[in-house]
Amino acid sequence: MNALTHAPKTFYHLHDRLGDFGLRPVDPPTDSPLLHEWVTHPKARYWMMQDAAVADVLAEHEAIEMNPHHFAYMGLYHYRARFLVEVYDPAHSELASVYDPAEGDVGMHVLTAPAETPIPGFTKGVMTAVMHLLFDGFRAKRAVVEPDTGNEAIHRLNEHVGFRPERTVKLERKEALLSFCTRMDFERSAAKGVHA
Repeated sequence: MNALTHAPKTFYHLHDRLGDFGLRPVDPPTDSPLLHEWVTHPKARYWMMQDAAVADVLAEHEAIEMNPHHFAYMGLYHYRARFLVEVYDPAHSELASVYDPAEGDVGMHVLTAPAETPIPGFTKGVMTAVMHLLFDGFRAKRAVVEPDTGNEAIHRLNEHVGFRPERTVKLERKEALLSFCTRMDFERSAAKGVHA
């Protein structure tokens, strides 16, 4: 049985230092204006929606809502929308053309909102909450990511939660670093207080 059959409606994680993180499904009509601000911000250039209109963001999330292999969650920090998480089945994505997805593989994308006053450790806290969503919420056996090879910031965050790069792959719109993280990798990561 694929892990995405366990998709939770909502998810909650209490970070030992930062406090409350929550996730709820994106509501396309309500959330698209805010998401549009995030995806068109210069820091979101790797999201590849810099020139999108609100209508484009709405259409994108309406399509995700109808797709049984793709989920979008609004990430809440202290009950305020602060990040976006997309969770997908690699077997039903472009990744299936560059690697052989295993049973229990779950892919994800994360975008944090632009912040006027950055919170120390916030993005690491977001990543930790997302990994708990994948392993505890979706019951993933392995998490899969494919960030742009030039996105050094996300490579560091992925390493923090235990991702291991496998190889560079060519996708339709980017050259990506295919990386994997098992539950054991996550439990042995810096996010869990383990230092190499």
